[in-house]
Amino acid sequence: MKVSEITEILDKWMPISIAEDFDNVGLLIGDPNCEVKNILITLDTTLNVLDEALDKDCNMIISYHPIIFNAIKKITSNSGYVQKSIIKAVKNNISVYCIHTSLDNHPEGISYFLSKKIGLKNTTPLIPKENNNTTLKIGMGIKGGMKDPMEEDDFLNLLKEKLNLKYLRHSVKLDKKISKVSIVVGSGSFAIKNSIDCNVDAFITSDLKYHNFFEADNKALLVDIGHYESENHIKLIIKEFLSKKIPNFTLLLSDQNINPVNYY
Repeated sequence: MKVSEITEILDKWMPISIAEDFDNVGLLIGDPNCEVKNILITLDTTLNVLDEALDKDCNMIISYHPIIFNAIKKITSNSGYVQKSIIKAVKNNISVYCIHTSLDNHPEGISYFLSKKIGLKNTTPLIPKENNNTTLKIGMGIKGGMKDPMEEDDFLNLLKEKLNLKYLRHSVKLDKKISKVSIVVGSGSFAIKNSIDCNVDAFITSDLKYHNFFEADNKALLVDIGHYESENHIKLIIKEFLSKKIPNFTLLLSDQNINPVNYY
């Protein structure tokens, strides 16, 4: 199959048209007419991931985060990891496709899959968005209800168990049961007000700053599970989909994606 055929399958699944305007999604590096040998699925396209692709004879990488995001004024071998990664990909004829906020905004995207891991029911987009290019009910984040109301400690323990968390951060407990929950995978402080306005009992996200926890205003439990921890299931989502669409194709999950945040 050609790169263009793979990208067409991905775009029909998670359309580029539903991505955020600020984002950079789709085929970012590579020749659409190149024949694909094997595909490596990753969270980030870093130098060690490119080395892994070479070792495993993969000439296409499907990445959640875009390797090219901010403006690049020069591409040299003594620049940062982004420029070095671009050079290595081009030199070795490796195509790189990014899916990012297309997967964030899709009604069965990344927040949806995390919601299923913790058992949310009757889910709908947290922040609905209009899009004239699709009939999908798109939006950032998700909200839904727990099967049964849970005590706060039981809810936090459920998150640690289902999401395989060693640590999490949360705002002050409110001594009330958790029934309605919202989720924004990745950095979601922008959605605190939206969640409170929806009368949720808990909001799950990551990258909350000190002052964000005050924004709970004793109305909801804010839970920061960590950026990597909220997104590390993405590779499985992509592989599961492609395995059904191209069942006879070699799809490999990157072994190199590790949490860049360390705890001591």
